[in-house]
Amino acid sequence: MSSTHHATAAGLGAILLWSTLALLSRGAAGLPAWQLLALSFAVGTAATLLATVLRRGLRTGLARCAAPPAALALGVAALLGFHALYFHALKLAPPAQASLIVYLWPLLIALGAAWRERTAPFARLLSAALGLLAAALVITLQAGGDGPRSGLGYALAAACALVWAGYSLANRRFAQLPAETLIPACALTAFGGLLAHLALESWIPPSPQEWAAVVALGLGPVGGAFLLWDLATKRGDLGLLGIAAYAAPVLSTFWLVLAGAAPAHPRLFAAAGLIVLAAVLGTRRTAPASR
Repeated sequence: MSSTHHATAAGLGAILLWSTLALLSRGAAGLPAWQLLALSFAVGTAATLLATVLRRGLRTGLARCAAPPAALALGVAALLGFHALYFHALKLAPPAQASLIVYLWPLLIALGAAWRERTAPFARLLSAALGLLAAALVITLQAGGDGPRSGLGYALAAACALVWAGYSLANRRFAQLPAETLIPACALTAFGGLLAHLALESWIPPSPQEWAAVVALGLGPVGGAFLLWDLATKRGDLGLLGIAAYAAPVLSTFWLVLAGAAPAHPRLFAAAGLIVLAAVLGTRRTAPASR
């Protein structure tokens, strides 16, 4: 398998892990948002650092975690900035509508990659639009319409999408760095979440079930997934990953249905079909020009 295919597969793994976020978060729903962020990122940092040291040895493992200042700043701005904007967007705007705006980030990635790589831009645009429609079908299933409507909330959601898309595209600059260089950014994100928690929230002692959920989140969607995405954005097919990312809200709803936490709905199956169609279109390439 080529390095590009390997990195793209890592990105697909990250998307799969992110699709479990809603289900796993239910187990820690009683914890304040910043407390949960700080704890889960702390677990993710510890787990990924331990795995790196065990695999590479202490000296080599720590050396692989050393991040240049520019890469570290980009990682912290993306991880902490994304979550700060996301939390506040959900407070100020209806969650379904805000989530849909946030999910413009795969579309922005697909468009940015198509423009930069000149790979079937119209097919990529169509497939990204189909992915956005699939996400809309699923996300609007949960629309309650009772939240406070605020232009500021929608603006923060749009900024959230721009931050994650910008990070995913800009991270290509650091393609020569190993994914482990994101670990210090995860640690600083945990620290930033802790500061926000101390300033804005009251500590709630987690129950054993909540600790289990925190550990699962740290190992998966709020830990290992970010390292997989880091590798993917550095060396993978960003256009295809941008399209595939729309599978996350669809799969997330599937897991909730299988767990009995959400009802099945025909829209879910329609969204799944759109994701498959989008993926087929997204894998197309323009034919090389004849000489």
